[in-house]
Amino acid sequence: MQDFSQRGPRQIELMAQAHRHMPQGVAENYRYWGDERTVFIESSKACWLTDCDGRRYVDFRLGYGPIILGYRDERVDAAVVEQITQRGTLSGFATSLDAEVVQQVKAMCPNIEKMRFANSGTEAVMGAVRTARGYTKRDRVVIVEGGFHGLYDEMMWKSDIEHWDPTGSLPPSVIPFGGGIPGQARDLVELIILNDRPMLDALFRQRGEQIACVVLEPIIGNAGSISATAAWLQRLRDLCTEYGVMLVIDEVKTGFRVAKGGAQQLYGIHADLTTYAKAMGNGYPVAAFGGRAEVMDVVGSYKGGVVHGGTYTGNLVALSAAHATLKILEQTDALATIDRVGAQIRDLLGRVFSAAGIEYAFAGPPAMFGIHFTPTVPSNYRDWRVTNSDLYRAFAWKLIDHGVMLEPDSREPWFICEAHQALDLGWLEEVATLAMKAACEEARRTVR
Repeated sequence: MQDFSQRGPRQIELMAQAHRHMPQGVAENYRYWGDERTVFIESSKACWLTDCDGRRYVDFRLGYGPIILGYRDERVDAAVVEQITQRGTLSGFATSLDAEVVQQVKAMCPNIEKMRFANSGTEAVMGAVRTARGYTKRDRVVIVEGGFHGLYDEMMWKSDIEHWDPTGSLPPSVIPFGGGIPGQARDLVELIILNDRPMLDALFRQRGEQIACVVLEPIIGNAGSISATAAWLQRLRDLCTEYGVMLVIDEVKTGFRVAKGGAQQLYGIHADLTTYAKAMGNGYPVAAFGGRAEVMDVVGSYKGGVVHGGTYTGNLVALSAAHATLKILEQTDALATIDRVGAQIRDLLGRVFSAAGIEYAFAGPPAMFGIHFTPTVPSNYRDWRVTNSDLYRAFAWKLIDHGVMLEPDSREPWFICEAHQALDLGWLEEVATLAMKAACEEARRTVR
């Protein structure tokens, strides 16, 4: 059994070099796992990563979810190369590909009547929230504890679950994600607890006339796929309709992954506005927001219209990737394959946990499932706080040491792509068994 627990010589060299040129030696914060653990990837293909020291990992992180088919999928890459070499990447003008991709999205997502493009999930959420405010002429925004909606100030507030005492009577403090976020950005933001009906009702009674939109992930991609109940989400939909509040469903992670029509297909509930990114382009930087035509029509270059733009918005590298990816997802059984393989992986992991005597619960659909070491499925982010996340972290690090890449935090789901269908599940079960045994032994030593 391979053992990658020791640093490789090239990793040591690259880490030292990177520190001289970038804060923490990485291009963005979430790639820094400490000097000992930060991963430098040399190449990727299908569901495999090869690091700078030639170590090969099967990947369930998938870049935080964009890879839906597999790394370097020939079908998508060929379409992008053709676009680049035959027609170009950027002109600053409209192209026929713009409407073609929107039509593809509309064919799979009946919640979309009109749409605009963006370059990232952050941009898509910014566009949706601004559109909601432009349509309602209101300012307040509601988000759900545990959700993540991008890197702009108003969305960068969270309940401090990590330092909250779940046995006490006080709720967790609300804090910014980090430095540089002005306190005034908090003034127009409300946080609610997923699946808490009394809190939801009270909020709308008190502030319903002031709220522009509620932004949420029905399947929370940064809380281990903890999910809204159908009844709670329907109540939210009804309240938004009653009070003229825009329901913004953030499908940056779930869109074109959990179903062709995303989470809204699974729930049978449609948003007023929706955001997409990640799986939409199988790793290429493309995003979008859209929804009801009368709402989207407040966007435009006329007096009082909602401003939306960007030099790279709708660039042809991104749109050609989206066009190819969406065609595959719509016309093949790729998502059915992903669901089947995801269910098989959940089953084998369940056997591993049961054999080790570990209480566990899976959350979310097979394409992006969360693992929680607790006897019941958490119903909100506060429930996650009382799961055995320390044991999960130890288990995840042992998996990484043996060639299975994932995020060592139970709040990040296991992402499945079509290429995982070729994975040797017997090998994965063997590795998971060894990792679980090692993690349990480590936990026992810590207790002693």
